[in-house]
Amino acid sequence: MRKLTLFILTIMTIMSCKTETAVKVEKPKAPFVWEGANLYFLLTDRFNNGDTTNDVNFDRTKETGKLRGFKGGDIKGITQKVKEGYFTDLGINAIWMTPVVEQIHGGTDEGTGVTYGFHGYWAKDWTKIDPNFGTKEDLHELVKEAHARGIRIVLDAVINHTGPVTDKDPVWPEDWVRTNPQCTYDNYENTISCTLVANLPDIKTESNENVDLPPHLVEKWKTEGRYEQEIKELDAFFERTGHPRAPRFYIMKWLTDYITEFGVDGYRADTVKHVEEYVWEEFKAECDYAFSEYKKNNTDKVLDDNDFYIVGEVYNYGVSSGQEFNFGDRKVNYFNPPSFQSLINFEFKYNAKDKDYEGLFTHYDKILRGDLKGFGTLNYLSSHDDGRPFDAVRKKPFETANKLLLSPGTSQVYYGDESSRSLVIPGTDGDATLRSMMNWDSIAKQKRTKEILTHWQKLGTFRTNHPAVGAGKHQMISQNPYTFSRSYNLGNFKDLVVIAMDLEAGKKTLNVKGVFEDGTLLFDAYSNQEVTVKNGKVELESEFNIILLEEK
Repeated sequence: MRKLTLFILTIMTIMSCKTETAVKVEKPKAPFVWEGANLYFLLTDRFNNGDTTNDVNFDRTKETGKLRGFKGGDIKGITQKVKEGYFTDLGINAIWMTPVVEQIHGGTDEGTGVTYGFHGYWAKDWTKIDPNFGTKEDLHELVKEAHARGIRIVLDAVINHTGPVTDKDPVWPEDWVRTNPQCTYDNYENTISCTLVANLPDIKTESNENVDLPPHLVEKWKTEGRYEQEIKELDAFFERTGHPRAPRFYIMKWLTDYITEFGVDGYRADTVKHVEEYVWEEFKAECDYAFSEYKKNNTDKVLDDNDFYIVGEVYNYGVSSGQEFNFGDRKVNYFNPPSFQSLINFEFKYNAKDKDYEGLFTHYDKILRGDLKGFGTLNYLSSHDDGRPFDAVRKKPFETANKLLLSPGTSQVYYGDESSRSLVIPGTDGDATLRSMMNWDSIAKQKRTKEILTHWQKLGTFRTNHPAVGAGKHQMISQNPYTFSRSYNLGNFKDLVVIAMDLEAGKKTLNVKGVFEDGTLLFDAYSNQEVTVKNGKVELESEFNIILLEEK
């Protein structure tokens, strides 16, 4: 009897150990891959006001045209939403914010009313954060809090131009900038060696001549008590690199300082096609060096082994043209030599309008596995300067989410896409209509807005949890009901999902044969219920018209 008791106890112990072991087994964490990231783009000044004490600086107090002045959004406001979990709940794993460098102090008046540099693209001093946006301490905190939640930070790099000339902002020296001719955009030369618009001095990025610092910067730095330090750092940079003291290399030094000091993860490069392509090769080399130095000096803060991310804005580039952009008289390949990991895709909104889901998904799967293999694309349906968004009046928020977040490629959510912030604001002129304040009140009070946000949250979270959605191989399973799979492998990590769309409410039967084996326990991340594969199918009942299946 004693032997029998010991035998039973032994068996129970073994079973207990197995059970305990089974409980501890966890699925490997999904790796972060830029090709499938869910990136949130916001105007720093228009997202959230976290510090009202910095709303007015440099006497920027003139009455402006509608939505053409500073409105109070700042770095602290972004950090506040990071801490609250807003981005995490939305499934965002990268944030791209407009430039935070110090802007021109004055305002311009070009017939649209006075305009200040709230958007960040009118640099006065690349070495300092504009006090309207915050401080260095604020940016350090943002990066720290974002990284703690697996969210990368992408800044915006402007090398092409300075800010406009105003009564408070003198023109930069002639060996730094050109002020004419104005671009006509009809060939390569008339797109690069010219000013984008009137009164926007163009940096002489082609120059290899040594130039002195602009007098206004020297005076400014001396007043601020940091002239000697800035000179010391510039001397060290030019000694290390061997670059001439040409305008573009000063700016590259100043921009890459944000990598080595703050540990930002990427740059969106502004006005790429208006700068000689070799400049972007040089910029990438300096960014890569700075990122490697940051990782070497901050081993406890390194998130992963991803390279520094640079996505380029080549205005009107579309993925259907492959790796090349056509200037009319010349084609340029910005991927070879590899200056950029991705380019912003200006044609996605047209594809989303003209194609059904399968046509859209297959189109991008083919391109990303063909002409753009090894690179990526950044898809968007609305942005800060595209006057013809996919859904300006927000009549199709669910379709917008489905097509953007479930398409192959990196998704760019423009702030307010997820909350139907209107892109048509009466009384505005030009791109100001795209740049209203984030509609937090609507999120808090409107039932419809909450329903839309919930949909974006579910799709965004699923996308972030599964690199297969954005970076995986697409395969249609069934046309009716429309069902497809995405699969992705990276080293030992394997990711497989099945998605079904345009379903009827109630009981649903999906074919998953050839994707998941019989007996596999799956989870629908949209309706939050478990299902088991039987005879190559799953059955479930829900009120929703979409299913997001993952292995449990």
